Amino acid sequence: MTQPFDLITMGRIGVDIYPLQTGVPLARVETFGKFLGGSATNVAVAAARLGRRSAVISRTGRDPFGEYVHQALREFGVDDRWVTPVDAYPTPVTFCEIFPPDDFPLYFYRRPKAPDLVIHPEELDRDAIAAARIFWITGTGLCEEPSRSATLAALEARAKAGTTVFDLDWRPMFWGGEGGASGDGGATGAAAMAAARPYYEAALRHATVAVGNVDEAEVATGLRDPGDCARALLEMGVELAVIKQGPKGVLAVHRDGRTAEVPPTPVEVVNGLGAGDSFGGALCHRLLSGWELEPMMRYANAAGAIVASRLACSSAMPTADEVDAFLGDG
Repeated sequence: MTQPFDLITMGRIGVDIYPLQTGVPLARVETFGKFLGGSATNVAVAAARLGRRSAVISRTGRDPFGEYVHQALREFGVDDRWVTPVDAYPTPVTFCEIFPPDDFPLYFYRRPKAPDLVIHPEELDRDAIAAARIFWITGTGLCEEPSRSATLAALEARAKAGTTVFDLDWRPMFWGGEGGASGDGGATGAAAMAAARPYYEAALRHATVAVGNVDEAEVATGLRDPGDCARALLEMGVELAVIKQGPKGVLAVHRDGRTAEVPPTPVEVVNGLGAGDSFGGALCHRLLSGWELEPMMRYANAAGAIVASRLACSSAMPTADEVDAFLGDG
């Protein structure tokens, strides 16, 4: 490696099988499209579409879908050197239903175990992780071994060099629960949060930026008020807390006292899935550019809104020209 990557992400990878019809239950859908998927992967794609040099640390099955993942990564300009095959498990697929503007159920096929949870600590390129300008990990990477130990080992190797982002990424079904947070899902939801919180706390000690919605922030902090969540995340070790509030916009609070609260960008929603990953890639892009909080949040909001107005996730990620045009800066 001749120069550090702008962004290395670590986490989920797979294939999204999305309906080509909206407003139709999955049982009645007749046509589907195949897309590269996985939140950490989508963030890397989003940053690459904005001109950043990005790579993914993950694993696939040794199967045709795994071959497709490598092909798609290369087409998007994302380095795939650290995406390796696992013989024992198939490449995950994810289905969704599309009921705009705000109902997009996801169905994950990741059993008996997803290959991206079979990342071992000894396989990590710790020098590359330490050298990357931004390193991005997700909550899902903490849900099972050996991925949990590998994620924490990567954070230790990183030693808070540059910018280290923890995407709070709460998927309760990966922790033995269901529902959202704040008790949603009954006893299993609360138990899943309790199981996850110690590992979230451990990861936050190594992160400089935390990003998540209110449910995700609650998993880490036990709180639900966005301002309280942000302040708690700062106390847990990060320098910047970004709380996504859906229709209320986004709140960003920096340890130095700067804050920004930006309303959502209006758009006709086609598929809300992937908007958060586009937001994340754009956030990384502008963190690398040294932007101030408010314009950075507006830019990331716009990138997310563009994807929400499109059907797919990875292939919907906007270019810099598209974001500029959307904001009226082109």
